[in-house]
Amino acid sequence: MDDSNNHHDDTRKSVSEDYARAVTSPSSSCCCCSPIPKGVAAKLSGYTDDEVAALPAEAVVNSFGCGNPLAFSEVQPGDVVLDLGSGAGIDLLLAADKVGTTGKVIGVDMTDAMLEKARENIAATELTNVEVKKGIIEDLPVETGSIDWVISNCVINLSPEKPRVFTEIARVLKPGGRMLVSDIVAEDLPPEIASNRHLYSSCLAGAIGEDAYLDGLRKAGLTDVEVKDRIVYDTAQIEAFIGSEMQEAGTGCCGGGPAVELAKRWAPRLQGKIASVKVAARKPT
Repeated sequence: MDDSNNHHDDTRKSVSEDYARAVTSPSSSCCCCSPIPKGVAAKLSGYTDDEVAALPAEAVVNSFGCGNPLAFSEVQPGDVVLDLGSGAGIDLLLAADKVGTTGKVIGVDMTDAMLEKARENIAATELTNVEVKKGIIEDLPVETGSIDWVISNCVINLSPEKPRVFTEIARVLKPGGRMLVSDIVAEDLPPEIASNRHLYSSCLAGAIGEDAYLDGLRKAGLTDVEVKDRIVYDTAQIEAFIGSEMQEAGTGCCGGGPAVELAKRWAPRLQGKIASVKVAARKPT
């Protein structure tokens, strides 16, 4: 294994450890909508009150996403849906309701603690059309051409090998199958931010630009690639984004004191360069 592969594996291990720590913590948040208490993210990311109310509390409490990836989708009864980085299962459960008993929902996550939490939440709903598998999104444990919809909630930005993720999305989709993901994109991140290990798990340091994201999907063979929705963060949101609850225990879930200092220094300069987006694409028939 070469140095680049070792580096990618180290990045994945670090992210997995951070999210395992987050899901077992009583209050910390690990991603994107910090510094609010974990779970409040779900209520601020495009989920309706009715959707949240119908879910197990643990699924909502352990939501670390940046947007509801099903909000603009046309998932139908009987569809097969794949959730990349499915976490505690909030989107799995919502998708299961959409596809009904004739459909199926598959979640893939690399973190044992997340998989355990997801299985608990699935069991609490008594749903029989949902399963979760351990794996990485760069090498999905899913059959080629078996998926109608790929969804993901603020996870692809965490991958150290995004082109592989885009290729895997194209591989698993059926001809005519579609993708709709919520994610973070960022333009011209300074090295001080982009190389910060703690800011990687908080969904910022690994983010790429919107054009690069869309081009990556096109190069993977997907068509009709477009941004369905975009929320550009202002200075206050960016400062919260970078600073978040990283102060917990000195380093916290995703970082510590240095990140808070970075937040105040860089937030004004990054205004207009960081956004939460919903990206859609389709596999040609």
